Amino acid sequence: MDARFTGEQDEIRRTLRDLLDKRCGPQELRAAVDTPAGHDRALWTALAGHLGLPGLALPETCGGVGGTVTELALACEETGRALAPTPLLATAVLAAPLLLALGTGAQCAGFLPRIASGDLTAALAVPGPALATALALTGHDRRGQWAGGGRAGGVQARRAEGGWQVYGQVDQVLDGHSAELLLVAAHTGGFARSRVLLFLVREDAPGLTRVRQTALDATRPQGRIQLRDTPAELLGDEAADALAALARLGDTAAACLAAEAVGAAARVLERTVEYVGQREQFGRPVGSFQAVKHRLADAYVQVQAARSAACYAAWAAAAPAPGAETAGPLALAQALEALRRAAAEGIQLHGGIGFTWEHEAHLYFKRAAGDELLFGPVHRLRAQAADAAHVFEEAGT
Repeated sequence: MDARFTGEQDEIRRTLRDLLDKRCGPQELRAAVDTPAGHDRALWTALAGHLGLPGLALPETCGGVGGTVTELALACEETGRALAPTPLLATAVLAAPLLLALGTGAQCAGFLPRIASGDLTAALAVPGPALATALALTGHDRRGQWAGGGRAGGVQARRAEGGWQVYGQVDQVLDGHSAELLLVAAHTGGFARSRVLLFLVREDAPGLTRVRQTALDATRPQGRIQLRDTPAELLGDEAADALAALARLGDTAAACLAAEAVGAAARVLERTVEYVGQREQFGRPVGSFQAVKHRLADAYVQVQAARSAACYAAWAAAAPAPGAETAGPLALAQALEALRRAAAEGIQLHGGIGFTWEHEAHLYFKRAAGDELLFGPVHRLRAQAADAAHVFEEAGT
């Protein structure tokens, strides 16, 4: 394994950081999250049109760049550093790989080039607070009971004249209120143990109602989706194994989320180090006190260890190898802990301004807490990795 980044990968990081420094400062960030969409459409157009971000991990035959999960994770690290509210996670990390893996030739040709160009945004709708389970990050439900069905609620699909119809409600859909294409997981038999398939629902489909939800992390906008006998198109064919595809997607999602968290942790730590070098107490910079140095050094070591884990997880997702299935959950757990630690130190060491609404430190802490609610918690991520590695199984069993 060559752990060095290529010249192209370094250029992706540098170019993206320069653009986000200019277009996604604190004022632009707050203005973007207050818009109905929850993100700056002009910034997304620039990221897609000038840098090709949503198509980084898509093949060239689908209009993409032809890169791997590694390039996508590097992009996520930079957007995480700026806390940029963009559809990158929902569209390029969660939705596009499912379309590529399960979609028919016509579906891939119709949607993926538009996603790669930034002309189409998409979102994955998983019923209930079960996204982490569906992605096999905090458990692996091989029967898909997390999707509900019948009296269990969730989303149900049934055949209708000329296709399918879906009925139900999905909360906490990342960018679900603004995405132009929804990938909805639904039961097809009307009971809890019936088969789960994925369906495509367009933004203008009759019976579809969407509303933006108030979220802990405003930079990660979420929507509630209500489906009332809404026409839907089956993703792929009925022989497709949607549950297996979602589980495989978990490796990519974990690597990109870990990279995002590392970027955010590194940025808030940089700002804290800069501040304690300027703030004075008892006639000397706060950063010169030994206790402060030790705390920041510990946070730095934790962030660097999380960066190494995230890089390995991205490499493992791009080139799967035996035993690599634990890399994603472990990297995500380590990165979320590093972000929470760095953000907490930043809030405290910024003193009286650290916890104010006007300062940006609380946004980083909310990103850590919000991601752990959606994709964790940390102890369950580690437990899933331990189960996958058979750590606690007795010899010979």
